[in-house]
Parts: sequence; C-alpha cells; structure tokens
Amino acid sequence: QVQLVESGGGLVQAGGSLRLSCAASGRTVFGFGMVWFRQAPGKEREFVARISWSGGNTAYADSVKGRFTISRDNAKNTVSLQMNSLKPDDTAVYYCAEQRGGSYYDPSCCPYWGQGTQVTVSS
Repeated sequence: QVQLVESGGGLVQAGGSLRLSCAASGRTVFGFGMVWFRQAPGKEREFVARISWSGGNTAYADSVKGRFTISRDNAKNTVSLQMNSLKPDDTAVYYCAEQRGGSYYDPSCCPYWGQGTQVTVSS
C-alpha cells in the first residue's frame, strides 16, 4: 500500500506562488496517473490537475490553467504542483491522490490519498 504525504502549503498573498510536493512511500507510484484535488470549506472536493504515469500528458481544471503546473519525478517518487498568480479563490486544502481508474476529475478515481496541505491566499 502506498502512503502519500503532501507538503509546501502555507499563507501567501494574492499574486504569489507556492510549490506543493507529494512524496510517496511504501511502493513506487510509477505506472499510475497522479492527481491533485482541493477542497475549500463548505465545498466539494474538486479536480485541480493530473499527470500521466510517464509525465507526458497533463490536464488542468479551467480555473487553474495557465497558472498551475503539475510535474513528477519518478526516480524520486514525487509529484509537484507549482502554483503561480495565486488568487483568494485558490484557498483550500490540497490533496494528492493516485489514480487507479475512472475519470481523473472525479475523486472516486483514486483509492489512495494524502492527508492534505492547507493553502491560504490573502487578498
């Protein structure tokens, strides 16, 4: 079973940047797509970005396209999310997850999740 641990969250002003990391342990995540979701208070968990097992294909929610970049280092068993031009609406707990099937924009795709890291963007 894989364990996923997110880090890199924090408080940042609007327009600023953060880089989130997701470290996997227990086994390799090579061979699986990896997905970032987020959940704001009182809202449902929503898709943010996804990267294929090879890193060759990525997908983004419209709300973050052009501002966020997902990447992975299979040698280090890590996945990252570079977030630029942050907005207050980006405030949420960010989760990484391993995709095992289904649609990557639906949380049901992913049986393995990290504990999340809080991102707060002040106006």
